[in-house]
Amino acid sequence: MAINAKKMRKFCRPFRIVLGLALIGAGYYTGIKWFYLGVIPLIAGIIGICPACVITGQCTILGKDKEQ
Repeated sequence: MAINAKKMRKFCRPFRIVLGLALIGAGYYTGIKWFYLGVIPLIAGIIGICPACVITGQCTILGKDKEQ
C-alpha cells in the first residue's frame, strides 16, 4: 500500500507544529530544559522539512516528491 506524499505532508506539518508547541509548553510548565528541544519539530513543521530525512537522505516521502 503506497503512501500518498501530499496526504502525508498535510498530516505531518500540523502534527509537528502541535508537537513542538506541546513540548515547549511542557518545558515551560515543568521547568525541565530538555522539553525545549520541541523547537526542532516546531521549526521542521513551519519550514516543511524533516531534519532526519536531510541527515540520512532516506526519506521516502522526499523521494516520491522528486519522482512526481
